[in-house]
Amino acid sequence: METIKKLLAEQQEQLLNTLELRFEKHASRHKGIKWESVLAKVLVDNEDKLWSLYQMEVTGGEPDVVKEDEQTGEYVFYDCSPESPKGRRSYCYDREALEARKEFKPANSVVDAATEMGISLLTEAEYRALQLFGDFDLKTSSWVLTPAAIRQLGGAVFCDRRYNTVFLYHNGAESYYAARGFRGSLRV
Repeated sequence: METIKKLLAEQQEQLLNTLELRFEKHASRHKGIKWESVLAKVLVDNEDKLWSLYQMEVTGGEPDVVKEDEQTGEYVFYDCSPESPKGRRSYCYDREALEARKEFKPANSVVDAATEMGISLLTEAEYRALQLFGDFDLKTSSWVLTPAAIRQLGGAVFCDRRYNTVFLYHNGAESYYAARGFRGSLRV
């Protein structure tokens, strides 16, 4: 059965208020972008995008606009929570890794969860770009999109920030930890 991806009126209003307050509070993340322009894009035939933003919010991602794509005119939201989103931790990397676990399987995989939410995993480059707006993942880590060559060998990659530096690490794709989640992006 397919999930209905539509918000109730009060959920939409609450989400838009939260996003506007965050947008105003963190103006340095989106210099030159006006909230009214973002709001207009979000509200025009974008029920699925609103639903995805809501999923980002309710899982602890604190989504915010980080740029406008000059070629497409889309606004790009990233999860901007200080630590990896609480509602998206303790997942292995993908479905293959989840099925490979014989015992102690996590509840989901990051690839499946991101797909269900309608968002994309941050790439390593996007994760590093996020760090230009602040210090993220000082106590946690976040899975990032893993290159196919690494995944074919059984691995997956994640990032964090320690010692004022962003680090990229590897693990077996089937591993999962209470302090590792994932961050996503959404284009509107």
